[in-house]
Amino acid sequence: MPRKTHHRQEDAANIKKLGSCITAALKKKAFDVIALDVRTFTSVADYFVICSGSSNRQTQAIAESIELDLKKQGFRALGIEGFTHGSWILLDYGDIVMHVFYQPVRDFYGLERLWADAPKVALPGPE
Repeated sequence: MPRKTHHRQEDAANIKKLGSCITAALKKKAFDVIALDVRTFTSVADYFVICSGSSNRQTQAIAESIELDLKKQGFRALGIEGFTHGSWILLDYGDIVMHVFYQPVRDFYGLERLWADAPKVALPGPE
């Protein structure tokens, strides 16, 4: 299936949304945050963001922060999976998919290894 062609305006909007996702996660002390540009590897999304929390409750707080901050900006998740258990929460924003892991679960699944060829996206710096 051919990949859709992106326009600069769409890319700029996605980068802004990506920054909002990362900032919201960092507000709740997410750690080991990485963003991967997966556009050339899958049609599922343009960017994957992977981050960790030190407990299931923290991963839930991170996911809530992302959902609330993006909702305030007019973005609604297409789907949220895994919130109740909190070990791996997936928030699907269409072009951006957030993976919020309890750290031992992240180590076990190793998404970074699976997507090792995807270029990393520079993260926003502290404000």
